[in-house]
Amino acid sequence: MPWLQIILDTDAQSVERISDSLTELGAVAVTLLDAENQPLYEPPLNTTPLWKQTRIIGLFENDTDSHQLQKQLQARIAPLPPCQIQILKDQEWTRVWLADFQPLQFGKRVWICPSWQRPPDPQAINIMLDPGLAFGTGTHPTTALCLEWLDQQNDLTDQTLIDYGCGSGILAITALKLGAAHVWAVDNDPQALLATLDNAKKNHVETAISPVLPEQLPHHVKADGILANILATPLIKLAPTLTAHLNTKAPLVLSGLLKEQVDDVIAAYTPYATIVDKVEQDNWMRLVARYDMNCL
Repeated sequence: MPWLQIILDTDAQSVERISDSLTELGAVAVTLLDAENQPLYEPPLNTTPLWKQTRIIGLFENDTDSHQLQKQLQARIAPLPPCQIQILKDQEWTRVWLADFQPLQFGKRVWICPSWQRPPDPQAINIMLDPGLAFGTGTHPTTALCLEWLDQQNDLTDQTLIDYGCGSGILAITALKLGAAHVWAVDNDPQALLATLDNAKKNHVETAISPVLPEQLPHHVKADGILANILATPLIKLAPTLTAHLNTKAPLVLSGLLKEQVDDVIAAYTPYATIVDKVEQDNWMRLVARYDMNCL
């Protein structure tokens, strides 16, 4: 069915009051968006910062009286910010999203293909992907940087890798399709582990992948390489954990950090590894380090 939505742009101080009013007046959902393209990266733990100018969207059932709704809001909130009221046509939202997810090539060999489409190049390394609710389709620069690194590896045969922060499983599956023997796919979100296993089955590599929560990764596991596509703050905290799972001289691929965060991440890993490569894409960075026992 169609929906009625009301859109208001306001300052951060008014967001809670307006959001609560929309909920009290019967909104089935209230969404907050950036109204002025102000980035918010990695807020401190237990904080929920808002944009200085925030767009609030309240979603109501279609039979809501829009004029009465506006009057009720004006009675509760003075002055009421300028607002738009629109009818949102009903759509099969899953199909709308699927239409935007198209095959993508990374490097020379790797294609990421929606599981419902035919690969453009049947002879390529094709990863059939359905991300579900998990992060990772290759469209974000952080994932793309890791996929391109994997494509550049000449021989992953018989290697054991760790994909830390596996999301949809896109990196783990790509590594296996490129010849790796086994991948430990680690994520703290159970939904991501389900998506990873489902995608592994689509690509016929489920017997070579082990989706686990961080605490389930065995301490004795030593990897021939680790890919960690997460964010700068957890990457910094995980420096001793990740390097402890590496074989000597094995590569550690760090992604999910912004250019201005590179120095802090490098400082965290310097006691354990040597940075050997840096690559930037759209202000996002990929670092490659090599574990060196001499650093300890």
